[in-house]
Amino acid sequence: MDSVAGLTVVITGAARGMGQMYAHRAVSEGAAHVVLLDVDSASLEVAASALRVAGGSVASYVVDLSSRTAIAAVAERIRTEVGDPQVVINNAGIIRSGYFWDNEPIGDIEATMQINTLAAMYLTREFLPAMIASTGPARILNIASAAGTISNPRMSVYAASKWAMIGWSDSLRLELIKAGHRTVMVTTFAPSYISTGMFAGARGPLLTPIMTPEKATAAAWSAMLRGKPLLMKPWSVGFARGVRGLLPTRAWDFIADRVFKVYRSMDEFTGR
Repeated sequence: MDSVAGLTVVITGAARGMGQMYAHRAVSEGAAHVVLLDVDSASLEVAASALRVAGGSVASYVVDLSSRTAIAAVAERIRTEVGDPQVVINNAGIIRSGYFWDNEPIGDIEATMQINTLAAMYLTREFLPAMIASTGPARILNIASAAGTISNPRMSVYAASKWAMIGWSDSLRLELIKAGHRTVMVTTFAPSYISTGMFAGARGPLLTPIMTPEKATAAAWSAMLRGKPLLMKPWSVGFARGVRGLLPTRAWDFIADRVFKVYRSMDEFTGR
């Protein structure tokens, strides 16, 4: 796939940040329709208006992604009012920092798992049958995190949601191949910290600079179009994952804490 020209693109968490950037890319490439999903109605309308001024055919829907029934309802509206999408970008996510025992069961633990992982599953399940039935190419881009590849103190729930995202996303990719549905390709994006405000105060580990959202979005978009299975950015994310797999746990703990400073990266977190 060279571009999303002529296709319908659905993006979650599209009212701001990287979600909004993906939407601008879709409009600039000539997408037939760009569908924005977010819980923030005011910001969503601002983002949709800007994209329409830029020439896009844009539909926006306010939806609580922590609710399976709300996801099913909005998916039905999209099918009826816009049509089946060929591209789904599961971008929405939240972060809760702090020690696990300080996390509140409903507002922190359950909300993180629902929005970061289950929402992507439910939304993809809504649209995947039509994507499989279509004869043209289709893409699913799932935004995971480096936190889903390496354990890290003060983000255990977030890490759990992203480990689950990676496991589901890449398994889905393999299932589509095994079943012969090769026109639908799944890309999993696992970046380290990005300077969107979501991770304000976090410090990048050794050799791992905090990326700009522009650079991260461009890399993920390119990987999605090419159908690249897994993209880890920057290069040190994949390197750390490999080293972690080779070393005994205690040895890795020492290196991650004392050398790479991974285990200290969230100590001064102040993000939203």
